[in-house]
Amino acid sequence: MPGDERRTGSGIEVRPLYDATSLDGFDPATSLGRPGEAPYTRGIHPAMHRDRLWTMRQYAGFGTARDTNERFKFLLAAGQTGLSCAFDLPTQMGYDSDHPRAAGEVGKVGVAIDTLDDMRTLLDGLPLDKVTTSMTINSTAAILLLMYEIVAEERGVPSTAISGTIQNDLLKEYIARGTYVYPPKPSMRIITDIFRYCADRVPRWNTISISGYHIREAGSTAVQELAFTLANAIAYVQAAVDSGLDVDDFAPRLSFFWNGHNNFFEEVAKFRASRRMWHAIMTQRFGARKPASALMRFHTQTGGSTLTAQQPLNNVVRVAVQSMAAVLGGTQSLHTNGYDEALSLPTEDAARIALRTQQIIAHETGVVDTPDPLAGSYFVESLTNEVERLAWDYIRRIDEMGGAVAAIEAGFQSAEIEDAAYEWTTSVDDGTRTVVGVNRYTVDDEPEPRVFPIDPSLEADQVARVRAYRAARDAAAVAPLLESLRDAARGTANLLPPMREALRAGATLGEVSDALRDVFGTYRPG
Repeated sequence: MPGDERRTGSGIEVRPLYDATSLDGFDPATSLGRPGEAPYTRGIHPAMHRDRLWTMRQYAGFGTARDTNERFKFLLAAGQTGLSCAFDLPTQMGYDSDHPRAAGEVGKVGVAIDTLDDMRTLLDGLPLDKVTTSMTINSTAAILLLMYEIVAEERGVPSTAISGTIQNDLLKEYIARGTYVYPPKPSMRIITDIFRYCADRVPRWNTISISGYHIREAGSTAVQELAFTLANAIAYVQAAVDSGLDVDDFAPRLSFFWNGHNNFFEEVAKFRASRRMWHAIMTQRFGARKPASALMRFHTQTGGSTLTAQQPLNNVVRVAVQSMAAVLGGTQSLHTNGYDEALSLPTEDAARIALRTQQIIAHETGVVDTPDPLAGSYFVESLTNEVERLAWDYIRRIDEMGGAVAAIEAGFQSAEIEDAAYEWTTSVDDGTRTVVGVNRYTVDDEPEPRVFPIDPSLEADQVARVRAYRAARDAAAVAPLLESLRDAARGTANLLPPMREALRAGATLGEVSDALRDVFGTYRPG
């Protein structure tokens, strides 16, 4: 940085010294409260991690359902306490593995799930009434949730006993990630239909994980991640209320998903500010009455975009720093990236070290012994206030544009993220920002790393399975059920019951997605 000026990644100036004058007018009683009490700056539970550790939920998913099931069992045996599943791009985009657009992508960035048989294999031998499962899926979230529910019921576990999360956050796909299928309006309808369906049938399921993670991965600052995610959350809540749902009937099952980056104190401030802002949004803007409706419950994943292919073992340190910030910031669950994920899917060794990082923080550091141990720090409280102030400024601008959907259609969030990403990249390129092993402290002749192998026969085998599944079913029974789904999409009925019946009869993920595509069309950004 020029001279002695220091700034966080969001551009917040960091002064040389913070003291009592830095918090002039600050009232701990109203701005902080106690842990487990409004406005929840210090955490959503009175004792936080002293009484109960966060869920250690390592992200997994690759290749076939059998491959991923084996990785799940490996991680559970290593001490993981929750499952988290990644899906390949065809599954995310609503294409079966034998679709021409799936070619070359089957099983590459996640597991391929085309059929109920795939879901049965994925969940084989797992205690669905005891383990919680997070599924990183958006456009096809309803389909994967229904498959999970059907398989659980086949195994004698009622829908009221299963618990987990679907990401189901389409607005951030339009902003930052791109795995959308339908236009925004029908996408919002599917999301609110999921809210209603789960309130009635799957009450322990988190119906949406409103995600700042991918916004941050696209290059946003911490402040933008916070502001754009909360603006999206406001849009979801408003859409549900407008559809006739009472806010207190669905809000307690909303959850969030934050990114963990390297600027330690700014990340802690972001997590703390997020709880305080969400409490204000739910109580003041939406009039929520249940305390649970105003609790910001969130999962954190360490920053994939911060990992470097150069000197990859350095990523172990980055992940540890990011994890510590998440724990001190009060996360409810945590995924730690494998050190080799800048190169490939994580190897078993890398996944084990990532999990051990969480276990060392939990059991060896003492940071879990008291809630929010950084509370009262002149610097942390000042930074929390400033992160919140700047995030509210963004939310006000989005409100003036007509809300998150209108701002997305105008390209506002994407443009802001692009500017932030360009500024970051430029600062690394010109050396004003140091990335160890990349633009400073480099080495020559690095050894060739060991990367995760992908079986080249995987795609052909998966294609054969989905075709055999179609051939073995009663096609005459499936066709009218898909037509019933199209009829529901043309009307106003909840879409999940006809989806469920079609899947139970043997429809594939791609066929259900195509039925909705026939009615809703696909989104093409302007």
